[in-house]
Amino acid sequence: MSSNPRHILSISGGKDSTALAIFMKQNYPEIEMEYVFCDTGEELPETYEYLEKIETYLGKKVTHLRSDLSWDEWLEKFSGYLPSARSRWCTSNLKIIPFEKFVGDSEVISYIGIRADENREGYISTKTNITARYPFKEHGINKEDVMQILHDSGLGVPAYYEWRTRSGCYFCFFQRKYEWLGLKERHPELFEKAKKYETINADGSAQNFTWVQNTTLDEIVKYPEKIRKNHKKFETRVKEKKKKSSTRLLDVFSDELDFEDALSMEDDSEGCLVCHI
Repeated sequence: MSSNPRHILSISGGKDSTALAIFMKQNYPEIEMEYVFCDTGEELPETYEYLEKIETYLGKKVTHLRSDLSWDEWLEKFSGYLPSARSRWCTSNLKIIPFEKFVGDSEVISYIGIRADENREGYISTKTNITARYPFKEHGINKEDVMQILHDSGLGVPAYYEWRTRSGCYFCFFQRKYEWLGLKERHPELFEKAKKYETINADGSAQNFTWVQNTTLDEIVKYPEKIRKNHKKFETRVKEKKKKSSTRLLDVFSDELDFEDALSMEDDSEGCLVCHI
């Protein structure tokens, strides 16, 4: 590492990376920080609004990094095959590659907003000129602390937390049913746009290319009251899980939820970490 590396903090539009930006500004004002946002062009309106508030607080622009190709152009390259938990081509092509292109050959310290109460590392570049640093882990900052940082700053959390647990594209495949319903109710035009990307048989059944395996968005939100009821049950089970000693999600959710629901229990679960921190 050179004696004068670049310092880059990636902001996702989520609570943890935003709190980290605030924390670094308050505690390490001597660091000349660069702030970036890997912009797919398909983010929620609330995300862009929140980024503007972040810029105002920081007194500094957040650089939007974009792929040379748009989402639709990448989708065409993948022959209409939608990204999924098994094939996250969106993360690599619209997030990681633009970031590494921005870094180039510079010696960089990349600041990552993973908390002390999380057991994960996030995106670690294979480029030898990028070194990851985890200030929250260094300082023992947990989720409660993050929420306090956001509250004290006046920024609070982004508006999408009213109906969604994480940042990311409006059509993110890690969304739970309740969140797809939230998209339909809050942004019906985006829900309809997401539907158009699905490949549907003549009888209305799902083909290979749907956001959720073996079903369509219309089927997912067909019974909204049932979704709301299940979501309340889900929230109750989350509270119960936090009282248990077991850390295995499936120990708690095996009877009530399918694997994907358990996987996306909170915004600090195993999603696309580049997108959601």
